[in-house]
Amino acid sequence: MFALGIIGVLVGAWFVSGLRVINEYQNGVVLRLGRYAGLKTAGLKWIIPWVDRMFLVDLRVSAQEVPPQDIITRDNVSVKVSAVIYVRVLQADRAVLQVNNFFFATSQFAQTTLRSVLGQVELDDLLSQREKINQQLAEIIDRHTEPWGIKVSSVEVKQIDLPLDMQRAMARQAEAERERRAKVIAAEGEHQAAERLSQAADVIQKSPGALQLRYLQTLVELTTEKTSTIVFPLPIDLVKPFLDAAARKPPAA
Repeated sequence: MFALGIIGVLVGAWFVSGLRVINEYQNGVVLRLGRYAGLKTAGLKWIIPWVDRMFLVDLRVSAQEVPPQDIITRDNVSVKVSAVIYVRVLQADRAVLQVNNFFFATSQFAQTTLRSVLGQVELDDLLSQREKINQQLAEIIDRHTEPWGIKVSSVEVKQIDLPLDMQRAMARQAEAERERRAKVIAAEGEHQAAERLSQAADVIQKSPGALQLRYLQTLVELTTEKTSTIVFPLPIDLVKPFLDAAARKPPAA
């Protein structure tokens, strides 16, 4: 009876040692005596102790940092580029059976792809067309990792370090561009002002009385200024009637 009790305890311990808890975001790949025996999903699962071996694979999206890479662009500019790659395991059995350490393999392939792709573009395109380059990198890496059951959702070029002399040259270029735009805007303003003055001159030429009204309006504006003395020219048109009347008046006898 005592022996049966010991056997029961041992069998119970053996059974309990085969229990495994798999989280919702995990899959378990089971190998039985070295051969693939199936895939376990979330929940409380049991494997044969000492016979089965289970590898847990995280199915969540993981962000893997690509270390800075020294790259020479198409126009022979040396830059250092770092990136972030977002990957997710879609088929846990392939990720375990087809590649050793799939995260490390994906990161290494991302580094070589980064150097290869960015070495074919010019510096201006690298700075201005980053979204297009990110998409191209993601497509190439995803196509290579698909047999491993790995999905590359996106690749983001995180940082581009330029040489100091190139940074100074770009700063001078940006400053020159701002000066050019300022001169263009000033020239456009002068052109529009000249057009308005030309139109005003046409109106005054067609209506001489408009000049006198404008003159009187200017006098009203001057009276609002806090000045003790105001000197202004007197238009001849205002006093011409008086001069004509004086000229027609006969001299006194």
